[in-house]
Amino acid sequence: MRSGWNSLRWYGLALLVIALDQYTKLLAEGSLDYGRPVEVFSWFNLTLQYNTGAAFSFLSDAGGWQRYFFSAVALAISLALVVWLYKMPRQDKLLAVALAMILGGALGNLWDRLVLGHVVDFISVHYAGYFFPAFNLADAAISVGAALMIFDSLFSGQRGKQVKRERPTG
Repeated sequence: MRSGWNSLRWYGLALLVIALDQYTKLLAEGSLDYGRPVEVFSWFNLTLQYNTGAAFSFLSDAGGWQRYFFSAVALAISLALVVWLYKMPRQDKLLAVALAMILGGALGNLWDRLVLGHVVDFISVHYAGYFFPAFNLADAAISVGAALMIFDSLFSGQRGKQVKRERPTG
């Protein structure tokens, strides 16, 4: 059975991700100085940075066209996710959570790109002088959603086989 209007709860989860992402970005911009790290733990800083590119600042110095390109890609993916969530079977709850998190993250960063011209990043993780590129809650939601999608794709087939074995024949 399809989700249909039951998918509203997944859209609600995406809206929650957007709201938390935008709220934390506002907090970061209001309380951090650009480029100046604030140590939280020895391996974790809050550092306000702006990213005009994609993940890991890919194409950040491309001259401006990337803003519209990445916005169009995010919008197309978001529309596909909205439809996918609406049409997917109700029992695919883990996949629905994954898609909702990716949708919320994509729309959170899309908002930044369209309104600000860049994505606000502020989470900085590092170890022994090696720094992971700064990110935000939208990026984290996309990453967790992608990991959940992989997990679901690896193990949902096992659930399907188990259901078939448990179902009586004849």
